[in-house]
Amino acid sequence: MLTSAVRHGTGIADCGRPAAGVAAAWLAAGLTAKLGYVALVALALGGCASGSSQMGGKPSLGTTPSARVATYGERIPKGGGTVKVGAPYSIEGRWYVPRDEPGYDRVGVASWYGLDFHGRKTANGEIYDMDALSAAHPTLPLPSYAYVTNTANGRTILVRINDRGPYAKDRIIDLSQASARALGFDRQGLTDVRVRYAGPAPLDGDDRHERQFLAQQSQPPMNVARAARPEPRGDVTAALPSGLAWRR
Repeated sequence: MLTSAVRHGTGIADCGRPAAGVAAAWLAAGLTAKLGYVALVALALGGCASGSSQMGGKPSLGTTPSARVATYGERIPKGGGTVKVGAPYSIEGRWYVPRDEPGYDRVGVASWYGLDFHGRKTANGEIYDMDALSAAHPTLPLPSYAYVTNTANGRTILVRINDRGPYAKDRIIDLSQASARALGFDRQGLTDVRVRYAGPAPLDGDDRHERQFLAQQSQPPMNVARAARPEPRGDVTAALPSGLAWRR
């Protein structure tokens, strides 16, 4: 898998991003997002873990990056996308089947992506904001909510899934930089997480639920280790839209 595992000033960015070698499959599946930064991505081979990078070489297939519609510092509009599930698609020989999966509950590795994709279109037509509590997932409906728990420190957040990815090794979710920071692993690049589907998210991009849920959690400083808590604190249901509830 070709990935970008390059350290930038903002931290380890774009771990598990697809390169030009898989762009054709993305386009065939209607996954027009996250094709940016292809020139450098096409040079990176392997994954990123704990800030390391492995550089290799493979020629680009000539895919152009998705257009950046907003630069960092500009206001990123919320919402603006469409409800999307999508057809099955294949990335480097592995098939993914997007579907509504109310009982989705998985444990695996999370990565995060940041400035390189900030201001570019997501897979459902929204604009990626590295400062929003959002995420990319290979198969869950877009847009939707999911609880993500960092199993190393017990922190849990509610994220808006509005993009596709990651496709590297055993990674199951790709988080925004803000989400990685809230979970306390933005300086690492990767962490083990538990991901639980929480239901559909509104098309208008209203992020009050994510922000309110985060505010209810009692978090330690980002550089302080803490034993895992089994559940979030506070009245978690108050932060959720009607029809959604905390699920153990």
